[in-house]
Amino acid sequence: MQRATRSLATAIVLAALLAGCGPPGGLDGDLVDDWAVLPPPGPFTPVAGICHEADFAEVVPLGAYAPVDCATPHRTETVYVGGFPAEQDDPPSTGSSELRTAFVECDNRANVHVGDNWRVGRLRLAVAVPSEPGWAAGSRWYRCDLMEVNTVEAGARVVLRTGSLRDSLRTASPLRLGCQQTRADGSGVVQALVPVACTERHNAEFAGVWPAPDRQYPTRSTQWAALYAGCRSVLARFAGVPDDDDLIFRADVVVRPPSAGRWRVGDRGVRCYLWLSDRRVTGTLKGAGPTALPVRTK
Repeated sequence: MQRATRSLATAIVLAALLAGCGPPGGLDGDLVDDWAVLPPPGPFTPVAGICHEADFAEVVPLGAYAPVDCATPHRTETVYVGGFPAEQDDPPSTGSSELRTAFVECDNRANVHVGDNWRVGRLRLAVAVPSEPGWAAGSRWYRCDLMEVNTVEAGARVVLRTGSLRDSLRTASPLRLGCQQTRADGSGVVQALVPVACTERHNAEFAGVWPAPDRQYPTRSTQWAALYAGCRSVLARFAGVPDDDDLIFRADVVVRPPSAGRWRVGDRGVRCYLWLSDRRVTGTLKGAGPTALPVRTK
């Protein structure tokens, strides 16, 4: 009797299904048409906030993209990823207005990332763009990469470091530029600046950064004069002395603009150093005032 009852119940269910009644939950038995359609693949775009063990490259193919955690040894840190206009047909060339605009944005983002102008430290900022195949596939990104270097003088090398550069210049830091000892040639022209502790006797000190206007890279004496005048104003603010005609008799100045290549891509930050060509001191001259930098009469 129980077997007959179960058979009758099964028959009723089968009849209901054949009549078009579906099972609960809205399933219709078709396992294909209920899946959402996947979006088409889009162009690759890197992400910010990660680091790279490889050396910096101006052009980055997809196959070379191998990010690592910033807590592990690395050479570059991506602080921001921006984009060129989607309708831009060709990759930006060196010296193009598009690349200079990208550098300005990277400049501002890097300053926020480290907590000060990145040029006050042993740091280098550079802009990377997609490879030609990546650009043809629709990639329009640019990458703002920041690096620690062993010196900001000629011949600098990128340092293999661990830890993010975020907030690295917000307070006192070994990355910050400070007191220096000059190395001059036989005619007295400064060839190099060597960092030293301010407690040691020295004859130079980093004073700050002068933002040069967007003009041609200096090649003539009149063009260099504008950079020296700008750095002297930086020096006056740093040392707390009047920015007047007597300033040139209080101290000399060493001017370190970006290289011609970096100038073409948009870097306009000039590093300025206070230089005592006639003596050496101990301690910082920041805010020292006219007493520490008297007008020299000889």
